[in-house]
Amino acid sequence: MAIVPHTHAPDHTINRPDNEHRWQSRVYPGQLSEARQVRTDLHTDLASLLTLPVEARESMVLCVSEMFANACDHSRSGQDPEGRVVRTLDTPRPRTVRISVIDDGTRTDASSDSSPKVPRRRTRKEWDQAERGRGLLLLGHLATRWGFRPVLDFPFCAGLGTVIWAEFTLPVLNCGGDSAGGGAL
Repeated sequence: MAIVPHTHAPDHTINRPDNEHRWQSRVYPGQLSEARQVRTDLHTDLASLLTLPVEARESMVLCVSEMFANACDHSRSGQDPEGRVVRTLDTPRPRTVRISVIDDGTRTDASSDSSPKVPRRRTRKEWDQAERGRGLLLLGHLATRWGFRPVLDFPFCAGLGTVIWAEFTLPVLNCGGDSAGGGAL
């Protein structure tokens, strides 16, 4: 017999709202050559959103391609031969689609902060000559909202990975029936 009675811990399971739709996460090698597969898989996953306009689908595919390329280029995902990039897709609120890309963390050869940054202002001539630095501007233009956060938000876990996300708000969404649910969102 225990001196202190054992009480069960409360169940802190987060139940998804009935209107939330979540697709299975996809994991890719952290190589730029995988960008085509990332685009193809997202296009396939978005096919279950029956009322998604073609232009919105194309914008989402372009944005995920850019987020994936940044993960490969600016994180350990692209530096390490075993590096990986994870892509998630969900509808966190009615009429909103969120795409997230998660990298493997800070590059070991990085001498400075590698978190996502919108480029500084440039002159027209500088933009014409720039070979890089337009991806996050594109994301900001096409997505309703976007942002990033550390995978784990603890001071001693800095550098373990970054989640970059983009949300797209649409007039109406209708998910086809599948194992994750369906119906209008």
